[in-house]
Amino acid sequence: NLELAILTEIMRGGADKVKEAGAVIAGGHTVTDQEPKYGLAVTGLIHPDRMFTKGGTRLGDAIVLTKPLGTGTITTALKRRQADEADVAKCVESMSRLNRDAARVASGVGVKGATDITGFGLLGHAHEVAHLSGVALRLRWESLPWLPGALKYGEQWIFPGGAERNEKYFGQWVTFADSLADWQRMLLFDPQTSGGLFIAVPSLDLQRLLDAMESSGQACWVIGEAVSGDAGRVEVI
Repeated sequence: NLELAILTEIMRGGADKVKEAGAVIAGGHTVTDQEPKYGLAVTGLIHPDRMFTKGGTRLGDAIVLTKPLGTGTITTALKRRQADEADVAKCVESMSRLNRDAARVASGVGVKGATDITGFGLLGHAHEVAHLSGVALRLRWESLPWLPGALKYGEQWIFPGGAERNEKYFGQWVTFADSLADWQRMLLFDPQTSGGLFIAVPSLDLQRLLDAMESSGQACWVIGEAVSGDAGRVEVI
């Protein structure tokens, strides 16, 4: 079936992606479960002068995202056999793409504040950044990038259980524009697998970052900014 074929493709390409990232696979174990699973845990070292931190965002910084959103709703649609094959292919392509090039560009521009968007969804990780940086964040719905099919499946309320758990916990720190529908709000809590980087860059360096991203062939979107307000608050307009 389609789900098994996709997993097989990911497993076959996994070793190549690990090699591309400059890492090696060491050890492993098998889990017996109803669903086939494949995952990796990363262990390594980093130079202290090349670190990004969640607490590195400053007032006035622009927020840049380097991958479109929607992997959670698309893969859930796949599990329910409601996903279009073309949408799944684009989702797998996005999840398989490394954040290495985006990280190198950000580091070259001198970015210090960044994280990756994974299981807590866009808003969960945005709250972490805002809380640890002592700022509030304002994000713009119309600026957010989406994988093909994500908005369609979201409107059909096809979400993994993690989206509701994220909303239940992180929702206390989030305010939304009245114009946003419930499904649009829930999409922002959608857990992501291998999401992009959530980068905070000083406004004076923003154009330099965007130009460097374009030169390297790395897509990115300016989705908001760090603003004054209660630390940890996230506003979606």
